[in-house]
Amino acid sequence: MTLSPPSRLSTLQWINRSNLVSCLEFVQDLIIICLCIGLFSFMVLQLRDMFMSLLPPLELAAVTADILFLLILVELFRLLIIYLGERRVSIGVTVEVSIVSVLREVIVHGILEIPWLQILVTCAFLVTLALLLVVRVWLPPTFEGIDPEEYLSKRRRTELKPDQSRQSPVPQVPLH
Repeated sequence: MTLSPPSRLSTLQWINRSNLVSCLEFVQDLIIICLCIGLFSFMVLQLRDMFMSLLPPLELAAVTADILFLLILVELFRLLIIYLGERRVSIGVTVEVSIVSVLREVIVHGILEIPWLQILVTCAFLVTLALLLVVRVWLPPTFEGIDPEEYLSKRRRTELKPDQSRQSPVPQVPLH
């Protein structure tokens, strides 16, 4: 059974790129919202466990580990919220979560009980993350209404068709 031309055309219109992208973004937003709800529920359970660990006998290392783990969960929740609002993953928050996670592991296991080579590698990793935090300040913003891929594709199209570039020049986008 073949589709008549009008129904085939309407099917193709439904499957056009903008409809497909908006549908996929909606599904992705639902996934992120489910992750937020699940993470929030896990944070509440972890908070209850942390308060239970405050009862005697008090183990300072366990309480410290629980507090740092809660801070990691809060930062992950903040990362998901930023993604929902801005549709991007924040480099700064991701690096901060990584730094706190590494430091939590060092604190939980104890600096004196970790082999020196692992301490050296951990220090190198932390220095790399710190450099990434510093370097990200100089990265150009790509989410302020400027789509670099679109700008480059327009420029490339004008280079391929030099006779049309005189008629409709591509506006210059200021780089920040």
